[in-house]
Amino acid sequence: MTIAPQTPSVAEAAAELEKLDRRHLFRSMQRGDIHDRVVIVRGEGCTVWDARGNELLDAAGGGVWHSPLGHGRKELAEVAAKQITELEYFTSLLEFSNDKAIHLAARIAGLAPEGINRVFFTSGGSESVETAIKAARLFHHRRGEPDRTWILSRHYSFHGAAYGSGTATGFPPMQEGVGPNLPHVEKLTPPNSYRPEMFGGQDQTDFLLAELEQTIERIGAGNIAAMIGEPIMAGGGVLEPPADYWPRVREVLSRNGILLIADEVVTAYGRVGSWFESEVRGMRPDMITMAKGIAGGYAPLGATLMTDEIADGLLETGGFFHGYTFQGHPVACALGLATIDIIEREQLVPKAHTIADWLRTGLAPAADLPAVGDIRIVGSLAGLEMVTDLEHKIPQEWAPVERVCFEIRKRHGVIARPYGHMLVLAPPLVITEDEARRATDAVVDVVSRFSADGSLAD
Repeated sequence: MTIAPQTPSVAEAAAELEKLDRRHLFRSMQRGDIHDRVVIVRGEGCTVWDARGNELLDAAGGGVWHSPLGHGRKELAEVAAKQITELEYFTSLLEFSNDKAIHLAARIAGLAPEGINRVFFTSGGSESVETAIKAARLFHHRRGEPDRTWILSRHYSFHGAAYGSGTATGFPPMQEGVGPNLPHVEKLTPPNSYRPEMFGGQDQTDFLLAELEQTIERIGAGNIAAMIGEPIMAGGGVLEPPADYWPRVREVLSRNGILLIADEVVTAYGRVGSWFESEVRGMRPDMITMAKGIAGGYAPLGATLMTDEIADGLLETGGFFHGYTFQGHPVACALGLATIDIIEREQLVPKAHTIADWLRTGLAPAADLPAVGDIRIVGSLAGLEMVTDLEHKIPQEWAPVERVCFEIRKRHGVIARPYGHMLVLAPPLVITEDEARRATDAVVDVVSRFSADGSLAD
């Protein structure tokens, strides 16, 4: 970690920013006793600097599985500046659009799984999921099945924080105290190979498919619009399903006329080694939601992708009375086009597999630590399941894991992310082997000092 010497003027300016942060910036997600303010002011590659001049290694993708291209890329600044001089904004509602949104939609459709040809732009992942839920319900309604309103999701999934997407999210704190929540949302058991006891001695996929069939029978197939699921559950702890899980889920849904929404907000665009992981996993989705890497992290942008059948089914029967001010924003879409060019030119999609090897090697010593129940790595995603009791797999509380990530940053200048009882890494796809080693060494060092009671040894 590089700790910059602070001149009085730098220290005073940083202190003033932190004071203003505490007074005026309303923060979310913090749950433990960490009250630090880390004001990031600059970035380059996988390195960021705070207002006090401290250098930090971003091993969490901007903190939220984000920033695949790294920080501070001048070519993207030039793309944005050029587009702003040509057209900074015009609506994409009604009959209007812009050239960059059109070209980006065509590029995405060319990369997407077969049959996915239509793109509805949003400002991020939550809006993308909101759009998909509304589109699924309206699609059935227009086809004469207005009772198909139920949405199936899974416990420990993350689909966003807005009204509908937040209800579909499988973490109870997202719904507590803010209800009534979106009605007609049912959550299912997720795949979890670390906890086979959840499945009562049965084959994991057999158990989960039986639960799905029973849920459909209980609610009624004619009442269910769609199921939404991540190909790999990032927020749930980098949970990778058995190979037969998604193909069998798809078969059951198709047999019952239920749409499948693949939430690829995290997994798309090379994060786990494919352009779209839903295709690799055999999901054959009707819709795909995406965000995070779509514009490289350089502008807010998301999208809901859909089949011609769904898009035409909406447009030809009264239209889709839905939209956002910033959908198809020309600057964001110009950055989206440049992002695809960079990912292709620098071969960042296959690089995710190389990063997986680096993370697997570097984190291997943590497998023997009493506070680590499991280590899961898929592409550039890594999750350490922190436990208080290794034998009984009792999950650690949020606050101690937050404290571990705090110590990783303070001791080693590496940013990792607490996520419930998980410690997760999701570095930019441009990370080097030396940077990956620095990140994993930092994690192993601090976790090795971590006791089951939540205390840390010096």
